[in-house]
Amino acid sequence: MIISRTPLRVSFFGGGTDYPPYYLREKGLVVGCAINKYVYVSVNKNSKFFDYKTRISYRQTELVNNVDEIQHPSVKACLQYLELKDGLDINIFTDVPARTGLGSSSSFTVGLLNALFALKGVFKSPQELGELACHVEQDIIGERVGSQDQFHAAFGGLNSISFESKGISVLPVQISSFNRDLLEKSWLMFYTGLSRYADPLLEEQVKKTAEKKNDESLRKMTDMAETAMAIMGGSSAENFITDIGHFLDDAWQIKKGLSSKVSNDSIDSYYEKALKAGAIGGKLSGAGAGGFLSFIVPVERQDDVRRALSDLRELPVRIADAGSSIIHTA
Repeated sequence: MIISRTPLRVSFFGGGTDYPPYYLREKGLVVGCAINKYVYVSVNKNSKFFDYKTRISYRQTELVNNVDEIQHPSVKACLQYLELKDGLDINIFTDVPARTGLGSSSSFTVGLLNALFALKGVFKSPQELGELACHVEQDIIGERVGSQDQFHAAFGGLNSISFESKGISVLPVQISSFNRDLLEKSWLMFYTGLSRYADPLLEEQVKKTAEKKNDESLRKMTDMAETAMAIMGGSSAENFITDIGHFLDDAWQIKKGLSSKVSNDSIDSYYEKALKAGAIGGKLSGAGAGGFLSFIVPVERQDDVRRALSDLRELPVRIADAGSSIIHTA
């Protein structure tokens, strides 16, 4: 049996510039991190004594005799890509519900690929896992997804990810240990209680991006990601939280302009409540319309923000330094 553990992610700056219709013609850049919430995938060769060849357990259970019969799109695509036809038992566990804007679908694809390669005795680098997961999701399945989630999941840590037609590259953000600790202590996340499928939400955004209608905003977002790296690497301890919080708010306002479906009245209301209670800035994770709200809040104002958002569930998070890992073999 092989078990992989793959982190979820939060994108702070540049989200939207990681879609191929944009970065295949203009440079994209995001700044974000993996978080200490995970997708676990166990893969085991199935016994021949069952009356099915492959079992896949997630929200539902599939029992099939042929890979082509599998309903789960990522499992089906990964097994077809790797030409794995022998019977397998695949189980999926998550710390956080799916469809909540933390990149769980891509984390799962990365983790499944990692586990399947390990089952074959093959090691793949984080770069290879990120590239293969993008290929599976974008080219084989045909999903409207960007290319940052797969690399955050594969690499872990707090990173800048550059997207160009010549390829995708990942660099750790240069930040002092003091400012990194301050960032984690000042970061609050709340679940809006709204889950959604990202693909329909992204239809308008991807269409506008392909038609170059979002180019001005996406260029600004790329520039802001560059500036965010400078803030993280150069702001004094006295100014860091204020600088990064206000900048996050600026980025959120631009992101809302990419599509009418990014936000809604409920999310806008929670966001305003948090600002009035003491948050400096924040954003919604993922494609929009639900999921998790992140805020930068001075420690002394955090209880005020918690009270203002008392009907939401808080998710304590830290930066996860390790990317997708094989945590068990037997």
